Amino acid sequence: MIKRLIGAVALAALAALAVAGCGEVANTITPKPGTANQLTVELDWFPNADHVGIYEAQTLGYFKQADLDVHLETPGNAATPLGLLAAGKVDIAISYEPDVLLARNQNVALVSVGAIVQRPLTSIISVGSQHITTPAKLAGKTVGDAGIPYQHDFLQTILKQAGVNPASVKEIDLNEDLVTAMLTGKVNATLGGYWNYEAIELDQRHRHPNVIPVDQAGVPTYDELVFVVRKATIVYHAQLIRRFLHAVARGYEAARANPVAAAQNLVKLNPGLDYKLQLAAVEATLTSFFPTGGHPWGWQNASQWNVFANWMFKEGLLSNANAPVDASDNELLAGQGV
Repeated sequence: MIKRLIGAVALAALAALAVAGCGEVANTITPKPGTANQLTVELDWFPNADHVGIYEAQTLGYFKQADLDVHLETPGNAATPLGLLAAGKVDIAISYEPDVLLARNQNVALVSVGAIVQRPLTSIISVGSQHITTPAKLAGKTVGDAGIPYQHDFLQTILKQAGVNPASVKEIDLNEDLVTAMLTGKVNATLGGYWNYEAIELDQRHRHPNVIPVDQAGVPTYDELVFVVRKATIVYHAQLIRRFLHAVARGYEAARANPVAAAQNLVKLNPGLDYKLQLAAVEATLTSFFPTGGHPWGWQNASQWNVFANWMFKEGLLSNANAPVDASDNELLAGQGV
């Protein structure tokens, strides 16, 4: 799937909202009298295997058991999830660690409260006939991306790490599907697709993809997908978000226990999805939904966030020293906090 970043216009809007103060919209998740607590969750993109545990929580009644009425919404364009969140239009947004840091760089008081996918999915992907098995083989090639600024920096870091002169690689912004660009030969490889999605789609088309995850090629690791809330929400509605995260954690545990049923439920709730692709993606991603070291589902490593933020500073993507400070919070996860 083509990841989408808050663009310059959206970041300017977020900055304006920051001046107004996010605390003014904290009451948007106050439940109506006589009803379950209502939460609106903005997905990062169309429903897919990455969200399987959320849809399991919905299907299996875990949200209802937590006295939550959860509404899942699909974003209408590239900038909407964090923009809508900052504006108080939604209560929770799914986004990406780099995007959270970029928003905070503009003094927008957003906090990541749980990691959905614990490692980068973003990869260098190519069809097997291109024989791009290492980053060094990108020399002299054309690489397509989704036009996301920090993906350009990913590529520059990867090329330098591999000893490839960046000037020898042509980088183009693709306005079309990444898979189509690879299949038609428009590009030799792409950077922006996911090892658990585009790569699997190519494999199912018998194109024998070569896949190089960015964190295996010189880019510091990061949490690909995270739940994000306004800082004021943590202050005034911590228990509500805690119940939501616990229900979602149960959903991902259910998906791990029975990925076939979870994929079936995902497709049942989203009939336009390809079951074969979704099941393969769910099974490929299962281990990445869970942290290591005995930590609860959703755990975020603060040291890892700092290392990744330092890379963003080095690349000129961040300039605000406060951007990474308390950008992630584990206090609302199961067994954490009070």
